[in-house]
Amino acid sequence: MCGIVGLLLKKPTLQGQLGELMVPMLIGMTDRGPDSAGMAVFTPPLPEGRRKISLYSGLTEQGDAFHWNGLVEDMNDALAVNASAAAKGNHAVVTFDGAVAPVKAWLTAHAPKLHQLSAGRSIDLFKEIGTPAQVAQRYGFGQLKGSHLVGHTRMATESAVTPDRAHPFTAGEDFCLVHNGSLSNPNGVRRMLEPRGIKFETDNDTEAACRFLEWRLREGDDLPTALQKGFEALDGFYTFLMGTSTELALIRDPFACKPAVVAETDDYVAIASEFRSLAHLPDVKHAHVFEPAPEEMYVWTL
Repeated sequence: MCGIVGLLLKKPTLQGQLGELMVPMLIGMTDRGPDSAGMAVFTPPLPEGRRKISLYSGLTEQGDAFHWNGLVEDMNDALAVNASAAAKGNHAVVTFDGAVAPVKAWLTAHAPKLHQLSAGRSIDLFKEIGTPAQVAQRYGFGQLKGSHLVGHTRMATESAVTPDRAHPFTAGEDFCLVHNGSLSNPNGVRRMLEPRGIKFETDNDTEAACRFLEWRLREGDDLPTALQKGFEALDGFYTFLMGTSTELALIRDPFACKPAVVAETDDYVAIASEFRSLAHLPDVKHAHVFEPAPEEMYVWTL
């Protein structure tokens, strides 16, 4: 049992309130996921020639005291990418010129204990062990600004409680996925994907779903097509919530065993595992509130 939350603000004037509106949503899912929490927030995109990568230093010897400025100085010396870091304890968002792949390769070679969380022009990602309230306070979720976000609270049932196994999971650039439920065939999906060059970082079943979609998107599918193929390939009970730079997407398995509720107004689309996480939202009593149907795709675009 886990909790998912999502929020897309339709009006740019509300983007400064994204974190303020989201924190009660996340904390409202504590009973569904008390052991770890995570958040992917989508901000206005960087210029085409710039990218950013979210990093976690909690597994390094320095931990919270990691020398982020030293890292970007070494990166600039080696790659000349005009990098800079915005740090929050053991997380940092490093912004740089050029493509993601050379930076990822350099980080793997020179700072292998840093966990690479996400990359793209829009996405910032934070995830950590602890209750949702503890994680939200530690990383200042209430001050987050942006157009939309995807969050998760985890109750581990099939893999260890570690930061890298917390959600969201990411693939490619500006894509993330959170999951409530369990897959029965993650090992089969993994065996199918690894020979195709898809690399796994954990034994979490959610990562199998994320990597499947990564493969389909890499092969040229758009997100709805990739999700439709996921209905055929992924076996189990699941509600998936995904974010891209311009979209939120929600699907439930054919049996719809895992709960989800949507509230939509002229100002926002809000998604959670239970309505209690939506009850504080402005004008929610006049929202269109509904339960998503099984095996149907719901996509909201900025």
